[in-house]
Amino acid sequence: MHDSRDVAGALRSGPLVLDGGMSNQLASAGHDLSDDLWSARLLADAPEAITEAHLAYFEAGADMAITASYQATFEGFAKRGIDRGRAAELLALSVEAAREAARRADVTRPLWVAASVGPYGAMLADGSEYRGRYGLTTAELERFHRPRMETLAGARPDVLALETIPDTDEAEALLRALRGLDVPAWLSYSVTGDRTRAGQPLEDAFALAAQADEVIAVGVNCCTPGDADHAVTLAARITGKPVVVYPNSGERWDAAARAWTGRSTFTAGQVTGWLESGARLIGGCCRVGPATISAIARLVRGA
Repeated sequence: MHDSRDVAGALRSGPLVLDGGMSNQLASAGHDLSDDLWSARLLADAPEAITEAHLAYFEAGADMAITASYQATFEGFAKRGIDRGRAAELLALSVEAAREAARRADVTRPLWVAASVGPYGAMLADGSEYRGRYGLTTAELERFHRPRMETLAGARPDVLALETIPDTDEAEALLRALRGLDVPAWLSYSVTGDRTRAGQPLEDAFALAAQADEVIAVGVNCCTPGDADHAVTLAARITGKPVVVYPNSGERWDAAARAWTGRSTFTAGQVTGWLESGARLIGGCCRVGPATISAIARLVRGA
């Protein structure tokens, strides 16, 4: 384990390897994720499964675990009859589960924990995080995000992962909510081509974070690997910050059928190009498992 929370300093020393998809790792272990809370349900029902999933990625070569709090919100837990106090405990538990995996991992390198802050649409569990434009104001989105960000920050992760953000309105709300929390963050968008999922130019999206001192990395996740190629170069040029990139496998999520379709197009070999373009946090999202993370780790450490 490490003695400081200075992820930014670690990035200056070299790139770090992120983990892969939490949901596919849990599903492969036999856990049912059909609930609206998705993997966050297991924080309440089977927290040891979360720890074991993190451990698999650490032992595969990941330097940093992203917590199972992506879909964990006070509102989402309330729909399941979980009160605010218990919900806060479960959010904090998501960080502790990753810390416990780091303690168990039989490795000597520093291990880090990123607390996931998913988009508003993740709470709706209807696929709208891939569209954005929820009909809420920036102020309303800030009021939604701030309480759980405060709770996660209080659990002392190394960094907040503001991830899978589909539009610039939500990014602006998250950046406002981030102020004063005393925890660094990365901001990563979900994109299609050269635009956010909501259709805004990536130039504008990345520029929002350029002057935010709390943001230590900017990039993309849960997009196709091909879409990540252009985005990495653009994020580095516009922000001057380290780039974070962790695409999905290239398969497509069918929200109506609640299933993945298509085939994987993710290859670990793409990592070399991302590194050359400025990526310093590299991993995988949905449908990317420990074997791919292991291959990424070999490439990153070889570079």
